[in-house]
Amino acid sequence: MNDKPATGFAQDIDAMTLARAQRGDMAAFAQLYQRYARACFQLALRLTGQRQPAEDLVHEAFLKMMDTIGSYRGDAPFGAWFKRLVANTGIDWLRRQRHIAGVDAEEALEHASAMPVDTAGIVDADALLARLPPRARAIVVLHELEGYTHAELAALFGQSESYSKSILARALKRLQGLAATATSTSQVAL
Repeated sequence: MNDKPATGFAQDIDAMTLARAQRGDMAAFAQLYQRYARACFQLALRLTGQRQPAEDLVHEAFLKMMDTIGSYRGDAPFGAWFKRLVANTGIDWLRRQRHIAGVDAEEALEHASAMPVDTAGIVDADALLARLPPRARAIVVLHELEGYTHAELAALFGQSESYSKSILARALKRLQGLAATATSTSQVAL
């Protein structure tokens, strides 16, 4: 039996706090922030690969949560609902970045193979993920770490399932290459 308290988005929120937040109570929103900010930031950081955009994404996600919490019906745990909102906010961020840069994930993956790997010291998994282009990183994170299906990813990205499968396969192959290069002279910390 696992007596360990839930962490991340799996944490429960009491019905009273949730009801108060749905009525716009700022103290209840503060409790939600205290409860979920760390999980939100960790997901945002994995999606963006950079601290400042991750912090901006957390801010944006909590503002969206405040605007949309009234639509939360309780069909799923609140943490799962909020995690989806954070992921969607991250996808929106990636779309804005792609629009600004004008590069799609497949093209960026081809250019990523030329990126050097810093093999000094210990290389961690997040550092390897950060070497992927934003969309590819998001697909890896959402599929491999957060458990999203290819159908869910297709809906989130407005693409076909084969798109996310292709990006995932190429990104994982790229990560394997990066990890192999990194482990030839250092250790990988997971």
